[in-house]
Amino acid sequence: YEIISLRFVMQLQSDLVPLHLSTNVSFVSQCRPLRALVGRLRTDVGQLEALKEEMQRLNDSLSVLQERFTLHHYQQLQQREFILQRHLHSCSSQLGCGLLTGISAPLTIRSSGSRFGSWMMDSLIDSTDNRVWVMDGYFKGRRLVEYQSLGDFATGQNFIVHHLPHPWAGTGHVVYNGSLYYNKHHSNVLVRYDLTSGGVLQQRPLAQAGFNNTFPYSWGGSSDIDLMADETGLWAVYSSIGRGGNMLLSRLHPDSLEVLRSWDTGFSKRSAGEAFLICGSLYVTNSHLAGAKVHFTFHTASASYEYTDIAFHNQYSHISMLDYNPRIRALYTWNNGHQVLYDITLLHFIRTRHANSTD
Repeated sequence: YEIISLRFVMQLQSDLVPLHLSTNVSFVSQCRPLRALVGRLRTDVGQLEALKEEMQRLNDSLSVLQERFTLHHYQQLQQREFILQRHLHSCSSQLGCGLLTGISAPLTIRSSGSRFGSWMMDSLIDSTDNRVWVMDGYFKGRRLVEYQSLGDFATGQNFIVHHLPHPWAGTGHVVYNGSLYYNKHHSNVLVRYDLTSGGVLQQRPLAQAGFNNTFPYSWGGSSDIDLMADETGLWAVYSSIGRGGNMLLSRLHPDSLEVLRSWDTGFSKRSAGEAFLICGSLYVTNSHLAGAKVHFTFHTASASYEYTDIAFHNQYSHISMLDYNPRIRALYTWNNGHQVLYDITLLHFIRTRHANSTD
């Protein structure tokens, strides 16, 4: 029995050895393509890693180039702006005043503050002051907010607050040649406030001018006295009992606030939505609400008036401040808590040495 078992085991081993060898050979032959594939994959992975590193280096180089290009481009834009400003001032000496013929679509700069208010930049043509001044509200306010630029105002950043010595009435304020001019609350007194020193330079009553909602614009808001500036100087729009409520237009001395000359426009101030002055001509809107248009124009040069029909889009339906800035020839409005700009189109009169012509 043991001999038979031993023979059986030896025979089984002899049969399994060829089978095992055959199986190994078959397995090895099947693995050879896989080994080649693994080798190629290792090569590809190495190439991908190298490509990834190269792309990272390229990305870093592009970032550096972008920063350099952006700075260079910004400097070029600054230089171009400076050159254009020089050309603009050069052309301004040849461009005379013009008549308003159109008002652009509104451009909303910011939405801030209450329903009523005023925002301004210096209206003196030769001024280089780019600060923006904001006076929110129309009744007994004292808080004057100063922003360093229009961009700062748009984003609500980089500002300081001044507290005026006297409260204001209405929204008819104006900044002119470094001073803020406004109507003192519950009076017809005009105040000139120096924006550098923070002191009052002058106070003077506007003789016989109504105040405290005696002759306001159609929207009310203690808008009896509206101060404004154009290419020719500082002005006041108001009314008095002696003139039956007609809009009076007076040119003021910017230092003493004395009235230099006055005109009776013949237009009821209570019927006006708002008013602004361009090149000595007073433009009056027929409403402060939606559908408003420039309806009446009074020309101081000829002491004459005309009815007009210049439409503009009253986007937020309640204008409580409308003013013209001759530096950029644009209209500023405070419209239901939104601060808005309008571009304008003027029919210019070109001054030449030999003759005058229109453009």
